Amino acid sequence: MPEYHLAEAEKKFAQLIWKHEPLPSRRLVELAAQELGWKSTTTYTVLRRLCDRGLFQNEKSQVTSLVSREEFCRQQSRSFVQEAFGGSLPSFLTAFMGGRKLTQAQAEELRNLIDHYEEE
Repeated sequence: MPEYHLAEAEKKFAQLIWKHEPLPSRRLVELAAQELGWKSTTTYTVLRRLCDRGLFQNEKSQVTSLVSREEFCRQQSRSFVQEAFGGSLPSFLTAFMGGRKLTQAQAEELRNLIDHYEEE
């Protein structure tokens, strides 16, 4: 999957699409005006840009995602861990926890995740 780097406004716009998709582009213009304060020209410009980058498509005035919110977040998370912690998940978790304690349920959930994703 290619890396997607979005500006803050683009992220808010993408969240709007993911929340309401599939949706007619006209409805997207209305939502962007209400929630982001954008004019229709801004909405269509940003939509075209995100379509060109392969995140969304606008076919016959119907906007849908080509990359799910989950896929996007997964890519962003991996990129962050790579850049900030040299790809080390244990280093990330140590920094993230910052001395906090896990509940028994959280610890069990993490153990299950590790077991599920552990290489054999």
